[in-house]
Amino acid sequence: MLSMIFWAFSFLWFKIANKTFQPITIVFLRLLFSVVLLTLYLVLAKGFMKIRKGDFKLFFFLALFEPFFYFLGESFGLTYVSATVCSVMISIIPVFATIGAWLFFKEKLRLINYAGIIISFIGILVFLLNKDGSLSYNLKGIALLLFAVIAAVGYNLVLSRLVGNYSPVYIVNVQNVIGATLFLPLFMILDFNTFIHGSYTPVMFLPLIALAAFASSGAFILFAYAVSKIGIVKANVFTNFIPLFTALFSFILMGDKLTFQNILGMIVVISGILMAQFNGRANKVDEALVLTGKTA
Repeated sequence: MLSMIFWAFSFLWFKIANKTFQPITIVFLRLLFSVVLLTLYLVLAKGFMKIRKGDFKLFFFLALFEPFFYFLGESFGLTYVSATVCSVMISIIPVFATIGAWLFFKEKLRLINYAGIIISFIGILVFLLNKDGSLSYNLKGIALLLFAVIAAVGYNLVLSRLVGNYSPVYIVNVQNVIGATLFLPLFMILDFNTFIHGSYTPVMFLPLIALAAFASSGAFILFAYAVSKIGIVKANVFTNFIPLFTALFSFILMGDKLTFQNILGMIVVISGILMAQFNGRANKVDEALVLTGKTA
């Protein structure tokens, strides 16, 4: 539950950081800080592992999908929509992952899984659409978040080839190292001059440090520990609390408004997600879902 709270706060911390920093700067710095923290953790835990020769390209594509493509979609999407809308959209990643597993791994789904997929999409429509059928939220933001969701599915498919051979924390550290390297040219070209000439106070960096320490590092370590104690499937069910926590914290701390339709849509989405994940995937994909969409 603590890791879910940290991940829920990540959407709010980004919105706060975005008042001072550009999206690329936020992502690059949080990845950089996270690499430092996770590397320190791996040194203390003696958790470094040797990457097998054939896995180097898998790690590259892993990082390309997430954090690179995923954070581009999520971060720029968050500049157009609220933290609550973002968390609801990102919460449908397991549903898209279920579809991806069916398409690429030819995994059989049960009737309840198909029903869950349909219901979750109905929930998204209830959450996003007005009574006249028009979108309640910025179309560009929704499109960017859908791009992030698709990137997370690609990440999931690649990750399924790596889980079991490497520890979860080590995988996240390697992907963040590669991800920070991929973001470095964008940061230097687009944001470096603005960043270097900006006027900052230590307080302005707190959301970035919180994103790196709690969302990109601490939450993941806590979640990985929970998985080792209660199992992958049971632990993954807890991720459905993220949009609920995000909505609650956004309401309390940022004054976001939620209508009855929003709340109803959220409940339908989460119900569909639970149904879509109900005994519908093989273990290797369940293990991959431990990391999918959680490096935020």
